[in-house]
Amino acid sequence: MSDFWLYFILGFEHVLDWAAYDHILFLVALSAAYTFVSWKRLLLLVSLFTLGHSLSLLLASYELVIVPSEPIEFLIPLSILIAAFYNLYAATNQKTDKKLGVIFLITVFFGLIHGFGFAAYYKMIHVDDSILPLFEFALGVETSQSIIVFVVLVVAFIFQSLFRFNKRDWVLVVSSMVIGCVFPMLVENWIF
Repeated sequence: MSDFWLYFILGFEHVLDWAAYDHILFLVALSAAYTFVSWKRLLLLVSLFTLGHSLSLLLASYELVIVPSEPIEFLIPLSILIAAFYNLYAATNQKTDKKLGVIFLITVFFGLIHGFGFAAYYKMIHVDDSILPLFEFALGVETSQSIIVFVVLVVAFIFQSLFRFNKRDWVLVVSSMVIGCVFPMLVENWIF
């Protein structure tokens, strides 16, 4: 297997790892408020996540920034919780639909935090100083994220079209489910 496929598959499987489902939860929370009509905005958000994730991996790999794992492991579920609560707030307040800065910041923040959380493992498998494997890894991450987002959009379409869920109810239900799933992670990684 070429190095490209090695790092691409590593990035791809990193996102789809059911044992570390925090990434999936964040993508579900991020995607819940979108439909196929607004796919470009959602794709931008997913790419912002990948950019943040790659930046923190780069900084940690070259030891430009060293962050202890305990706060990172707490901040990961906290950022998911913030994204889900933002969805709940936005679903009940129509004025927030136009203000995307908050969700953009949450997305980049989660990308940075999640990248720092994965940095120790990445440093173990990446032994030389080449930056190319990071891009290959990021391409795998972006591809698997796009698949998850597509699945969420399809499920949203089915529920909103066939089962007549309105968009607001869909966002409230999905975001509440994400909150329910992320609370045990938050308690498990509590640092205070």
